[in-house]
Amino acid sequence: MKALILAAGYATRLFPLTKKYPKPLLEVKGRPIIDYIIEKLELVSSINEIYIVTNSKFIIEFRKWAKTIKSSKRITLVDDLTRNNQDRLGAIGDIGFVMKKKKIREDLLVIGGDNLFSGSLQGFLNAAKKNIAPASLGLYRLKRKNDARRYGVVKLDKLSRVVSFQEKPKQPQSNLVAMCLYYISKKYLNLLSVYMQDGKRSADATGSYIAWLKDQVPVYGYVFRGAWFDIGDYKYLNTAKKIFA
Repeated sequence: MKALILAAGYATRLFPLTKKYPKPLLEVKGRPIIDYIIEKLELVSSINEIYIVTNSKFIIEFRKWAKTIKSSKRITLVDDLTRNNQDRLGAIGDIGFVMKKKKIREDLLVIGGDNLFSGSLQGFLNAAKKNIAPASLGLYRLKRKNDARRYGVVKLDKLSRVVSFQEKPKQPQSNLVAMCLYYISKKYLNLLSVYMQDGKRSADATGSYIAWLKDQVPVYGYVFRGAWFDIGDYKYLNTAKKIFA
């Protein structure tokens, strides 16, 4: 299995902090955010390589960071060749870019480079394999339904299959939201290119792809327990710095 960390965004909501520095390398409790993700991936024995997709603006910073990280797994940096927020490929575009460039033919675990969580990745993958799932996504239940307006809101059936997915609804019908965490079986990797063939579909938000994918194949959800922080702006970054450990 391959793992892919999405770290090619420009984090404009965190300017000026991220104007010259990538968000996944910002520190929480004295460590870069991405270090916590690598630590989680280290515990998954089936992962044999970790790809990190970034951009031409920040690739130098990631190369510096890569010299400091200790990992038993091969870590490969991939430059998506963009230089600013206007020409970014988007999350789905970056996944497709890496899959094509690195000729990925194995099961793929995709994780956002700004996600901090305390749950087990192995538990997530075990559930996906138990369901023989073409695709699975990590979910988190928020305390307040109104906060779900910032995320993709999900509804599951009794078998934990995704039956509804709404990207950032004004009036959320649930407090169950999607983390930027996806497992895609190697047999269904080609569906990403099918999705991208329609130029009208969004390449920026992974939620748009999941909303489409659930109508093509069974997509299952796994609800994480514990803490989860999506570092999107100063509020959530500061909260993570105070709480996450």
